[in-house]
Amino acid sequence: MRLKFTATALKDLHRLKEFISKKNPLAATKYINQLLKVIRQLLIQPKLGKVLDEEPLVRQLMAGDYIVRYAVRDELIYILKIWHGKEER
Repeated sequence: MRLKFTATALKDLHRLKEFISKKNPLAATKYINQLLKVIRQLLIQPKLGKVLDEEPLVRQLMAGDYIVRYAVRDELIYILKIWHGKEER
């Protein structure tokens, strides 16, 4: 299995880091690293997240205060979108 971040997910990571950096740059790096650590757990347990009723091929994983949407296809885990639970989407 391999992780593949979509362009949207990469933008989400950048946006989240920038947002946290405004108040605390050191915390931003820490939060992003913790988030990536949880995402990497999908390499071992790709079915860790729950299946979405509205999109049965997409799963959702809670990573602390963050929500990660992803899909598993063959040997790839596509990270689709990442956001903070308090964000409006």
